[in-house]
Amino acid sequence: MDQSYKPGYVDPILAAGDEPASNASRNTYFGDILEARMSRRTLLRGSLAAAVAAAMTTSLPFGRALAAGNGAPSPSIGFQAIPVGTGDNVVVPEGYRVQTFIPWGTPISGNMPAASPEASGDDQAHQVGSHHDGMHFFPLESSSRDGLLVLNHEYVEPRFLHAAASGLALDSEGFPQREDGSRDADQVRKELNAHGVSVVRVRQGGDGQWRVVEDGHNRRITGLTPMRLAGPVAGTEHVMTKYSPDGSMTRGTLNNCANGVTPWNTYLASEENWAGYFANKDAEIDRRQARYGITTRDEGRYQWHKAEGGADEFLRFDATSRGASPREDYRNEPHTFGYMTEIDPHDPDSTPVKRTHLGRFAHEGVIFAPAVEGQPVVCYSGDDARFEYIYKFVSARPYQAASADGSLLDEGTLYAARFNDDGSGEWLALAPGQNGLTPENGFADLADILVNARSAADHVGATKMDRPEWGAVDPATGQVYFTLTNNTRRSEEQVDAANPRAENHFGHIIRWQETGTHAADQFQWDIFLLAGDQESGRDLSGEPLDQDAILASPDGLWIDPDRRVWIQTDISESVVNQGDHEVFGNNQMLVANPENGELKRFLTGPIGQEITGIAMTPDQRTLFVNVQHPGATTSAEAFAAGELTSQWPDGGNAIPRSATLVISREDGGIIGA
Repeated sequence: MDQSYKPGYVDPILAAGDEPASNASRNTYFGDILEARMSRRTLLRGSLAAAVAAAMTTSLPFGRALAAGNGAPSPSIGFQAIPVGTGDNVVVPEGYRVQTFIPWGTPISGNMPAASPEASGDDQAHQVGSHHDGMHFFPLESSSRDGLLVLNHEYVEPRFLHAAASGLALDSEGFPQREDGSRDADQVRKELNAHGVSVVRVRQGGDGQWRVVEDGHNRRITGLTPMRLAGPVAGTEHVMTKYSPDGSMTRGTLNNCANGVTPWNTYLASEENWAGYFANKDAEIDRRQARYGITTRDEGRYQWHKAEGGADEFLRFDATSRGASPREDYRNEPHTFGYMTEIDPHDPDSTPVKRTHLGRFAHEGVIFAPAVEGQPVVCYSGDDARFEYIYKFVSARPYQAASADGSLLDEGTLYAARFNDDGSGEWLALAPGQNGLTPENGFADLADILVNARSAADHVGATKMDRPEWGAVDPATGQVYFTLTNNTRRSEEQVDAANPRAENHFGHIIRWQETGTHAADQFQWDIFLLAGDQESGRDLSGEPLDQDAILASPDGLWIDPDRRVWIQTDISESVVNQGDHEVFGNNQMLVANPENGELKRFLTGPIGQEITGIAMTPDQRTLFVNVQHPGATTSAEAFAAGELTSQWPDGGNAIPRSATLVISREDGGIIGA
């Protein structure tokens, strides 16, 4: 996810949505595998696009047979595609309507404080958070008109969060200026409470409009909420802190990007770019932090550790060692982040739980394979950083619907993927004693492997990928899809006639079929979509993308019950509508047919935003989609002059706010059909 947070400034750590390049392993790079695979089949004819196009139309293990869907019914795409958009509005196809819903600041719980830019830090704990992202609709009593909408709030932009209330000039990073270099404690509290997750009861009225219901289910889970640690890392020395000397608890979840929904109907919020929040002034940083991008520094993303008063709830974002024992300071605080956080939306009194056996890295989200009675639970997750990996977890115990709960995620095996150049693939176990993960090689036990999941994947030889983002599983065929959004750091030295996109600006989507059940350790893979313009993009059939289908930086991904593949884009605010990206316009959402590659643009969003998060009611007649960080393209100079690139959704002179879109058909039909 795009994470530029300084106005008019391309953050070298987070501007492209990932952490600093910290993978120094010599593991194979996915582009090299793809090139080798194409070369072996003499398919390179002057460009990577041509090579992939040829591969897509072969009868390789994943080719035509899988493209045909194994006899699964083909979904229809019944709307007329819309053009690219550059306006400060949301556009959907003819015959559809959009309601803007629950923007940042909407009151949902507690004393229901009115939405206001002057809201305090405590008020924000009862209001919808900022920067909406992954999302799911949990129906109440199987209703498609009444349910719990649960959504992530990835990060904040301080200049929008505080400008109206502070009355102070802002520095270059968007923080109100303070002579002593400290941060205002209430503003820090507001930023922490604008992170996390919102659980909101929503209901559709007789007029077709959706509204927030004041209800006991409504709650905010924020960067300050107490949370339990579970799984092999819990209770180990890795996570012992001054706050939780026994390593059983932590506070808050941060940078929640995509999500997941368990077979037992709970919600999982990812923790993606959490590492940037931490300072650490120690001269030496061990791999538990260095491999995730934490370096020796006195700066954190928002300088929360510099809040006036020095309260522990803020000071914990400084991981500098201050005593003989980790129980005396917060040196281990970063080790309590980087997990999937389980939330039970149906129990407002429940404590969120971080499931450590799913691995510690920059989780984009998690996607579950369909649960089968008596078989293991299987889920997949991507590590959204350049040259990082795709993971799979297989539970030790079988799924039993009558008794299943989150403890199934505490025992099992975590794997990392290796993609071979012949179209085969294998899952490499990240477990003690397997694939060289031994004390002699620096991996003491299972907890050590999981806390250092990236280092373990390095060691076993997993394949470096181009920013693995969202995943999805085809409900009929079981095929697994993952977006690889881009990777511009591939060196110029690798560019040649056979591989012209060494700097992968546009990204692609891969998919694979497990050999047998989803718990298998082998699979077959191929390319589903090569993103790009009409010259460089290719669909499933290997044909160039037409103007109704061009896209860049595929990110959000979801497959609906009828097998339509919904693709959301996240072109970085540093390049959107500029240079090679100008042709794509604002970020958008498209729909693809998994069998024939038909691809149509369904939605375009306002200026400076990312389209992300998607959920649907059981009857498939209401679609929820999120618009994140509108107006983020506003430069520091323009902001200082009171000029914004976007005032969406309120218009006028309003500060832009992230919000949810509620989309329906005017005739009441199924979305997308």
